[in-house]
Amino acid sequence: MERANTLGELKASGYRPLSVKDEMRRNVSRLLREGGDILPGIVGYEKTVVPQIVNAVLARHDFILLGLRGQAKTRILRTLTRFLDDAIPAVDGCPINDDPLKPICKACRRRLHVDGDRLSIRWIPRDERYREKLATPDVTIADLIGDIDPVKAATERLTYSDEEAIHYGIIPRTNRGIFAINELPDLAPRIQVGLLNILQEGDLQIRGFPLRIPLDIVLVFSANPEDYTNRGNIITPLRDRIDSQIKTHYPLRIEDGMRITDQEAWVSRSGVEVSIPPWFREIVETVAVEARKSEFVDQNSGVSARVTITALELLVSNVERRALRLSESRAAARICDLQNSTPAIMGKVELVYEGEQEGPIAVARHLLGKGVKSVFLERVPEARKLEADQSDETPFREVLDWFQAGHKVEITDELPTVEYVKRLEAVKGLRKLADKHLKPSSPEELGAAMEFLLEGLHQCSMVAREDQDLGTTYRDMLGNMLSQLKD
Repeated sequence: MERANTLGELKASGYRPLSVKDEMRRNVSRLLREGGDILPGIVGYEKTVVPQIVNAVLARHDFILLGLRGQAKTRILRTLTRFLDDAIPAVDGCPINDDPLKPICKACRRRLHVDGDRLSIRWIPRDERYREKLATPDVTIADLIGDIDPVKAATERLTYSDEEAIHYGIIPRTNRGIFAINELPDLAPRIQVGLLNILQEGDLQIRGFPLRIPLDIVLVFSANPEDYTNRGNIITPLRDRIDSQIKTHYPLRIEDGMRITDQEAWVSRSGVEVSIPPWFREIVETVAVEARKSEFVDQNSGVSARVTITALELLVSNVERRALRLSESRAAARICDLQNSTPAIMGKVELVYEGEQEGPIAVARHLLGKGVKSVFLERVPEARKLEADQSDETPFREVLDWFQAGHKVEITDELPTVEYVKRLEAVKGLRKLADKHLKPSSPEELGAAMEFLLEGLHQCSMVAREDQDLGTTYRDMLGNMLSQLKD
């Protein structure tokens, strides 16, 4: 349908305006009837957060998302434009997007009186009807709501009490749309007070003039829990005026975390075919799970989903680097590649005193080890009996006997695939276990599977590992302990 360009054409089209909250309610109702994703791209919240957001929209509420870092709060707020119409008409040139059928600013009312049905209109797409502001201590009332513009007043010979002398802030410029404030507690209390009238009465006041402009706007916020946000608080009257408080959370299942990481991480690289076996993706995700319950990590600050995203990207980059240096067209991730993911972990976890004493690198490697052990025990159930059962019936007896005979295996992340697989296949019984439990689909994945099993045995204290500048050596645990005592 062709869109109207004047007020007369708009009236003839039968257009009937709705408030933003009624518009969002209507569109959410339609999406519910049609089925499918309400908030596409938001993973792991289907049974928890998303229904609460839908309820808030159906109730025509302003709401706040409360949760730790990296819980997709900002992404959810930006996805709310899905609940808006494709476009709405507004008075052309109006800074606050006035409804042509019922303008609220003085300049638009004057233009309507002069132009009548010839009043020019423009159509605002849904993406332009969403604006957000990161709350920082230097944000002012003028930034959010507006102030008197002395230059405009002098140029147009207006008194400071004239409504047309106002330069509107970002909130009134989002009239008939959605305005989001991220990290609300960081907003100074005196600035938070300026939001009270907008939330309760739906109007704004500037410089104390008897000016009331009824805004049609949805206000949404995000914040971290107050128990760890030391930079500020949400004042009680503002909290009381926010209709709904919705708590976000980290993925409740490993599978959800993996879907998020797969969705966000950049792993499709050109020039090299990089294989990331499924157990590696589980390890990367489990590192974040382990960090969220580690005694070395400050649990009040949380562990962002960005840890797993950037860790996977660094893992892929190290595989890609090796393949390029060795002129290999295909490569798979190895356990020895994991050590190159530590930069992604060190910068994203807040350590408690004990963690600071250990050091960020040691904590990162500790978390990687915990991740490997957890996936190893899940993938190889028999491994749970390793420490308790040393009998000949253990499926790892052949491997352990090979090491006890004085053998060792040395590997690095620089070895060509053929040599890497050859060294690991020399460990008696290792390939048979890899084929049984991990079912590798290529020679590259076969090597990765065998090294994963060795690292799992090391994490269960059955095989010793020595890290050196040139690589990693696996050897018999008892023999290694005796050698250290001799030294």
